[in-house]
Amino acid sequence: MALELADGTLFTTQGTEDERHTVRVLGKDGAVKAETTDCPAVHGEAAAAPGASTDTVMAGCENGPVIYRDGTFHKVAVADAYARSGNLAGSERSPIVLGDYKVDEDAEQERPTRVALFDTRDGSHRLVDLGSSYWFRSLARGPEGEALVLTYDGKLNVIDVESGKVVRKTDVIQPWEEKTDWQEAGPAIKVAGSSAYVTDAQNKKLHAVDLTKGEVAKTIDLPQTPVELAVVTGKPGAPAREEKAHGHVSHKGHDHAHDDAAPSAGAPADAGGHGGPGH
Repeated sequence: MALELADGTLFTTQGTEDERHTVRVLGKDGAVKAETTDCPAVHGEAAAAPGASTDTVMAGCENGPVIYRDGTFHKVAVADAYARSGNLAGSERSPIVLGDYKVDEDAEQERPTRVALFDTRDGSHRLVDLGSSYWFRSLARGPEGEALVLTYDGKLNVIDVESGKVVRKTDVIQPWEEKTDWQEAGPAIKVAGSSAYVTDAQNKKLHAVDLTKGEVAKTIDLPQTPVELAVVTGKPGAPAREEKAHGHVSHKGHDHAHDDAAPSAGAPADAGGHGGPGH
């Protein structure tokens, strides 16, 4: 996992599929500027609202996430000895990161009903029980930084991240559950502007949810079973950063594309950028 930050440093993990617990931030010269080794089975990352001097990034671990903020790593203290949050959803409008929360180390396939809200400002966290389970493609963030979770009962839960209260539940798809093989198709959610796009793999449909009104605004029949989902808007995914080098100016952070919601039948990838949800 590697993520270039706005100051040109590189947020990266070290290790192998079998052994990994180190997260580093490397300078432009490759020197280690910050490091933590307290992140067993590191998996998944999300950026939150920037700190005072650097970007803020969270990485998931099996004993509570780690936060990189203002040049230093901070550990989130959790009560459970095993507390895996390998799928994270952040928003540049919020210092709070949404994550899954699994506590059964021996489970073949844990089906949690609780999500976690991790506050990158002070390393605190809050658990929210939704009363229905979810999977690694269920997590997203709304236009104001609100947390969105698509649960097995087919509802889109909207959570106020500051209070931890579920402020709305919208019926979107029929009840479902994750397959034993996580690589089989299942629902996915992505957000662009004030719309959340939700796939219904079982019925080959795509639903556009108006997050302002809390209702399904449009449903589209799909020719194939959707697996992946990407939404592109033609706007930059991150603020542009200009660098002058050899008389040239380079613009980083722009992702030029068409305004479209594009379900794909391709191979799955983890929400945190790695292959698989990290069961």
